[in-house]
Amino acid sequence: MAILTVFIISMITFFAMNAIPGGPFNKEKASSPAVIAALEARYNLDKPVPVQYVLYMKKLLSGDLGVSLKNGREIKAIIGESFPISAKLGLLASVVAIILGIVLGSTAALMRNKWPDRVIVFFITLITAMPSFVVATLLLYFFCMKLGIVQAFNAGTNQVVLPVLALSMSPMAYITRLTKTSMLDALSQDYIRTARAKGASEKRVIWIHALRNALIPVLTIVGLRFGAGLGGAVVIESIFSVPGLGKLMVDAIKQRDYPVVQGGVLLIAVSFSMINLLVDMLYAYVDPRIRSQYNTYKKKKAGKEEKV
Repeated sequence: MAILTVFIISMITFFAMNAIPGGPFNKEKASSPAVIAALEARYNLDKPVPVQYVLYMKKLLSGDLGVSLKNGREIKAIIGESFPISAKLGLLASVVAIILGIVLGSTAALMRNKWPDRVIVFFITLITAMPSFVVATLLLYFFCMKLGIVQAFNAGTNQVVLPVLALSMSPMAYITRLTKTSMLDALSQDYIRTARAKGASEKRVIWIHALRNALIPVLTIVGLRFGAGLGGAVVIESIFSVPGLGKLMVDAIKQRDYPVVQGGVLLIAVSFSMINLLVDMLYAYVDPRIRSQYNTYKKKKAGKEEKV
């Protein structure tokens, strides 16, 4: 299924990029029609789009992502320079979102209908209503331009505070709401009343029994939000001038550099699929019900094989 998803995404990206008006060499200065025609023939852009796609897939299946139409560099080398920066931002933003989301969600559930709950709900609603680029612009304006407390990201200082905060706000709000809902549901279950009846301390009931079970659905969302964070980094990196994969793709779209965009989207799709697979494996490990179902399935399968 993951391979099929990546294939469909690559196909959609390829045809969508070729549907954009204009070409990669139309804005070249002092380029005669003959020179442009020669460049298009060199990169197979003079052929019909379906033929271009077949040629692209042949190279892709052999591990060749192609070269940039602007500087002739290999796509692997270009993405290899920018992807680690985006991955670093995405990982840090995910850690911040998970920690803050779980703490705020648990606090809101335990303080339900009290002032901490109302403050957290108001804050989360405000963050949810604002797009990530608005949050990034406000952070940049207040902390960099007005207060001068934090510098925006640049290669010299490696200041990643504001980009990480901007990337983490939306998933943090989502995780907070989900954690609160799951925590409230867990606190109303029979095993919580049983634990209290057996004399377990309130801390153990909350942090061991309730929170552990409440985090099972949160675990699934974490993988999805991390993958979405890689895509959302496109806007954030452009605002903060982060030399990551997102900014690279935005610049490539402006320049009609099709292979760079296709390579970037393909890498994000593969990363997203791998993260989801990892989360599914962790979900099966954390949730004892899934482990029990899997063990039952293995026993039934082994029994059928013995009969045969």
